Parts: sequence; C-alpha cells; structure tokens
Amino acid sequence: MADISLEKATKEIAGLRRQINHHNALYHQYDAPEIPDVDYDRLFDRLVELETAFPQLQTPDSPTQRVGDKPLSGFAQVKHDVPMMSLAKVFNDTDLADFEARILKRLEIEDADAEPPVYSCEPKIDGVAVSLLYEQGLLVRAATRGDGVTGEDITHNVRTIGSIPLRLDTSGSPERLEVPARLEVRGEIYMTRSGFAAMNEAAERSEDGRTFVNPRNAASGALRQLDPRIAAQRPLRFFAYSAVFKNGDGKNGDGGNTFASKSIASVPILSTHSGILTLLGQWGLPLNPERAVVSGYQACLDYAQQLLAKRDKLDYEIDGAVLKVDDLRLQHELGSNARTPRWAMAYKFPAEEASTLVRDVEFQVGRTGTITPVARLEPVFVGGVTVSNATLHNMDEIERLGLRIGDRVILRRAGDVIPKIVSVMDSSGMGTEAIKGESIASVPIKTISMPATCPACDSPVEKDGEVLYRCTGGLICPAQRKESLRHFCSRTALDIEGLGEKLVEQLVDAERVRTVADVFTLTKDDLISLERMGDKSADNLLAAIDKARATTLPRLLYGLGIREVGEATALSLATHFGSLEALMQADQEALVQVDDVGPIMAEHIAHFFANQENDKVIAQLRERGVSWPEHQAQTVSDELAGQTWVLTGTLETMTRDEARAALQALGAKVSGSVSKKTSVVVAGPGAGSKLDKANELGVKVIDEQGLIDLLE
Repeated sequence: MADISLEKATKEIAGLRRQINHHNALYHQYDAPEIPDVDYDRLFDRLVELETAFPQLQTPDSPTQRVGDKPLSGFAQVKHDVPMMSLAKVFNDTDLADFEARILKRLEIEDADAEPPVYSCEPKIDGVAVSLLYEQGLLVRAATRGDGVTGEDITHNVRTIGSIPLRLDTSGSPERLEVPARLEVRGEIYMTRSGFAAMNEAAERSEDGRTFVNPRNAASGALRQLDPRIAAQRPLRFFAYSAVFKNGDGKNGDGGNTFASKSIASVPILSTHSGILTLLGQWGLPLNPERAVVSGYQACLDYAQQLLAKRDKLDYEIDGAVLKVDDLRLQHELGSNARTPRWAMAYKFPAEEASTLVRDVEFQVGRTGTITPVARLEPVFVGGVTVSNATLHNMDEIERLGLRIGDRVILRRAGDVIPKIVSVMDSSGMGTEAIKGESIASVPIKTISMPATCPACDSPVEKDGEVLYRCTGGLICPAQRKESLRHFCSRTALDIEGLGEKLVEQLVDAERVRTVADVFTLTKDDLISLERMGDKSADNLLAAIDKARATTLPRLLYGLGIREVGEATALSLATHFGSLEALMQADQEALVQVDDVGPIMAEHIAHFFANQENDKVIAQLRERGVSWPEHQAQTVSDELAGQTWVLTGTLETMTRDEARAALQALGAKVSGSVSKKTSVVVAGPGAGSKLDKANELGVKVIDEQGLIDLLE
C-alpha cells in the first residue's frame, strides 16, 4: 500500500464504512439491496485491505468487526446462544491452498507427509441464514442471523415451512441419542427456482403485476412479514448446516460435557461436523444431499468444481461451496477471528449478477425488419464470461426498467442464459459511490428513444402492434438483406453449404449481392476476390449454389422469409395450394383455410406477394435456373395422417431434415419432444433422454430401418 498516504487511507476508509453500513442496512434489514453481492464484496475486501495496511485506523465499530446489521425494530429481538459468524471467502485454488497452509501452521503440523485435514463440504445456499431453537425436542423459536449476536424473531413465519419439523423425532437415530434439552439448529431458508418461477408467473397475472427480482429476496421478504399467511404461500425450504447444543446445566455441549447421558468422547458421531449433520438428519431435519467429506484442499477444489458444473441443474440457487474442518476438536483448537471462524471457508463461484455501466444503446434491424434495442455495456465478468452487450427486447422493456444511457445497472447471467439487465441501480446516494474513490458516472445521462428512421437504410420506422417497431425499407435495407440472405441459404431453406454469415457480410458489403436471386449470378471471379476465399473453396461454393437450383416448394417458401411462415407453415401452404402461382393469387380469405394460418399470418402472406419487388425477385430466381416442382402431398393411410412423430439419435442413411420432410409429406407432424401425444419415436444410435421418456410413457419405438420400410 505504498501508493496511498495515511491521509488518503483515512478518507477512503471513512467512505467505505459509510457505503458498507448503508448496504448492510438495505440487505439485512429491508431486503432491498442496491448492488449485487460481487460489488459488495469488492467494497468489503478493499476496506479489509486498507485496515490491514493501516491497523491504527481499525476501530471496534468498523463493518469488518461484525457480521451483518442490526435487527429490524418491528420484530422482537433474539440473542443467539453462540454468535452466528460469517465466512471468509476464496475464489481460486491458490487461495484455497493458502487456507489449508494456515490451518496446518496453526495446528503446528510441519510434516510434509502428514495426513491432510478432513473437510466437510456442502453447497453455499443463496438464502437466509436462520437459527431454530428446540427445547425438549419442540421448536420454540426461530430467528434471523441479524448482526450475528442479535436477530429478529420470525417464529410465526418459520412454523409455516413444511420441511422444518415442529418436533424432532429420535426414532431414526441408530445411536438412540436423545435430543438435548436445548438445541439450536442453524441453517438456510431458501426458495426453490421452480417455485420462484411459478410465483412470478402468478404475480404477472395479478392486478399489480409486481414480480420478485430473485429467489433470495423473495424468501427473505416472506420471513419478514407480520402475517404468517404470506410465508405459508411462498415455496420456502430449509437445509440444516450446523448445531449448537446445551445440556440441562445450560453449558455448551462440547468434548467436556455429556450428551443425553452419554459422554461425547464415547459417541463417534458427535466428534465430527459431518457426524452432527448425520444426527440432525436422523432427527428429521432436512440436509443438503450434495454434501460430502473429503481429505485435503485439492479434494475440496475438485468438489467445488463438480458442484459448479451442476449449479444450473439444482432447483435452488448457490453461490459457492462451504468447506469446514470436519474434526470438532480441531475446530475448537483453531478458533475464530473477530467475525469469521478459522476452520471454515467459502469457495465462491463466478457471480451470476454484477453491476456495469450502460455506455450506449444501439438499434439492430432483424431479417423481417424488426428493430431491437441493444445495450452496449462496460465489459463485466458475470456468470463465468465477459459480457459487453445485452438485448433490451423492446421499448416497453426500457420503460419498465426506467433505463437511460449512462445508468449503472445490475446484469444477470445464469448458466447459458442470455445476459439480461434486471434493474437500474439507484442513481442517488450511496449506491453509486466509487469503490476506490473514482467516479463511475463517466457517461452523460441520456434518455433512450426509438429512431424515426431505420439505422441501416434511413427508411421510415413504423410501429407494428403494441410493442414492436419495424423498418419499412424491405429489400432495399442492407440489414434486412444480410439477414434475408443468411436465412435463404440456411440448411432448412435452400441449403447452400459454405455460404455462411461471414461470406454473406462480405458479398452484401461489396454490393455483389442485392437480393437472394443474385446468389445465382455469382462467378468464380466474384468469389476469389473475397477474404480467405481460394480456388478450391470458390469451386466448392459454386457447386453448392448450382445444386441448390433444384429445390422444393416448401423450402422455397420458407427461404423467402415471409413473416411468421416457418417450416411447418411453408409445408402446409405448399400442400394446400400445390403450386407457387396458386399461392400468389390467393386472397386472405383463401389463405385462412390452410392449417396453421390465421388472419394475421394470412395478411403477412398476402402483403408479401402483393409487393412488386418480391415478385421481381421470384421471377429472377426462375430466370437464373432455380426450379421447384409442384408439391403433391401423399398420405400412406388415415392412421399416419395427423400422427405426431419424434426423431432422436443418429440416422445413418438420411439426415434428420430429410426424414422430417418425408414424414411431413406423408401427413405426419414431427415434434422435438416426447409426450403422451407422441405416436411413434424413431430412435437411432446415441438416442438418450427422448428414448427413455418414450419407454417410460409406453410410446411405440422403431429404428431407422423401420422408418425406411414405411417410407418405401
């Protein structure tokens, strides 16, 4: 810390304490955090760093010297028998190795060949830490952690949680250990992801339409309601993670006392943290099934990485792994610091939420002309990747968020989910102060509005429906041109292999291709002048273009990019009308007679063929050798028509697209998932969950040869 003077450190420490106290109150008392956990950790770690470098500036009332914040005044206060401490954190294998090295040093274990410590490991649930007090096996009180010493009495709400036993049952304990006269169980109350999603869906349908930001806040808010009926309606669950017990004499139960008339030293299950958890489970308290006991920090790291890999599959949110020395005697010997035990550590996972700055908002034009706002962000590491862009969907979403350019926002990315801005941080007060004394408001605040003209072609922009805006430029719009070409050449349309996104970009930018028909005028000279295009690649692409000249009516209709016309609708149109000419002459009344075509889609189709520019493109396709025979649907029998089929695994004599098209041409529907409505599943080598589901539901399963026999 040679780069900072005592005077500057004093000033920065004062600012950091002010910010941390502010955020502690919002988080612990009011369940209304302004910043994500990762930002809070940065503030706190910076304060620890400064107080370590300048110990003379550390004070007893510093946030580093206590766990949370004072309890709410609206609830009765509860003093914990033993303080509920926080956990120190590590973020990588080096820090975890250092954690074990400190343990070995304090235990004076210097032998390199000595057995490493044994650790009890479990997920770090992103919920609400609570204390449950049982007397004579009966639940008499529940309290929040509060400031670690004193919490809030939430007994009336905890009693509504079905996974928390109101009376402990000793019949499941092989040791036949009686529940101590006074037992304090610690654990985490959380809300399931599935329950949270269902609750928000119901909230969206309600009159006020207010939804919850995340499961943790929803759980915490439920526990701090005066009306227990609110908590009873929430999908709350509980996992126990430790216990503090006292005997009839009121003393803490440790190695020197007795437990249910038995010496603790004589009962192995009581000598380890994992053993205590096992005993709690035998008494009826829910335990996390992902817990494990391992030896050495490397095994702890392996456990954490395996847990991270399944993070998105769990029905509850976790933000890391908790690692504790398993031997209770060693825990006692290691002791604690002011706010954290020396024998436990939280291995934190990459945050799924982080704050960042909206530097600009740009408007992208899609294939059908839809204009979508996209936020350009200050790059931020969240959910394991660096994110610099986030879609804003539409102007209604911007209005709902109250978003402006220059705002600081909370960005969420969980698993492979597309990054999403979930809220705008408070632009006033403590929420926007700098972490190291630097201003974060480096972009002028500006409101966001939909442009009057298309950002790609300057054509007028018009509103389409309640929330969408579209460019009216059609084929003259280069943005739509690129997207239309990508779609036209895609595998499920004309299937021009080799004509991918980058080549389309180059061809349009060089003005060698203006419409989809121009693809069939390309020469070798046009292609070899492009970046990374050699003789062989050019020859291969020209061969693919030539092959695509012979296509089908359903593929052509899908490839033209008519709004809302997907593969299934294109097939239905081709089947109903038989030829492109008949379809082009159909009015809206005739179009709605087609399966899957409603009034709105009929309007889009009629509008497309009424556009003279589109007629010109279709005529040019014909002139340049593209052909499509009249479409004739066949049905094998009344039994096959209307059936739902599913393809899974690898097909060896045909592609899945070919099999899908053949089945659809015979009158069957092809789905991507197996359900009770599925008629037949075609399973090739490598078939997995879909085959399992079919067998479970008793759905008929055939192999590829069975499909070939049917098609022949």
